[in-house]
Amino acid sequence: MTTFKPIAPPVKMPPLENGDRLTRYEFERRYHAMPHIKKAELIEGIVYIASPLRAKSHGKPHARIMTWLGTYEAMTPGVEVLDNATVIFDMDNEAQPDALLRIEQGGLSRITADDYVAGAPELIVEIAASTASIDRHKKLHVYRRNGVQEYIIWRVDDGELDWFYLKDGEYLPLSANSSGIICSEVFPGLWLDTAALLSGDIAKVLAVLQQGLASAV
Repeated sequence: MTTFKPIAPPVKMPPLENGDRLTRYEFERRYHAMPHIKKAELIEGIVYIASPLRAKSHGKPHARIMTWLGTYEAMTPGVEVLDNATVIFDMDNEAQPDALLRIEQGGLSRITADDYVAGAPELIVEIAASTASIDRHKKLHVYRRNGVQEYIIWRVDDGELDWFYLKDGEYLPLSANSSGIICSEVFPGLWLDTAALLSGDIAKVLAVLQQGLASAV
């Protein structure tokens, strides 16, 4: 007589939800199983899932930053700009910054075999709502601790832009010069006219960037 062993029902994977406290491996397992979620991050072991993004308060500022960084990449061999790429920092932190700029050879980050960024990109940019945002607090500490050399936060609701640089393990504000231009400490010629960016004058933003690029030759 042939006997058949009962087949155990498949284990249902729990959904990825805001506020879950997970290991990085469990976070990745659940995230990969939910392809409809477009942006989820693990920050200090806690899951954050982004809400739908609005056009003027996020989409437009994001596009302006990508135009600025993309132009710099086009004119600067050896650097790479990425949009919303997953960055693996450590066992408790896997972020998805709005934009990043990295040095391709000899930099602090690398591209893994499965096409993610591992390590600290030299520059990260986040589009935030205000000073109350996670970008201004928890993410700032994660990026600082993991050695991100420069960090820009565009606080859209506040109408302000913060640019920090890493010195002796701490983030210090990078101030504008007498012409109102902030110049990167890491990337030669990466200049930003913050007033022009905040007002939407992208032609001036790119003109100032071109000046920076010319000065770096």
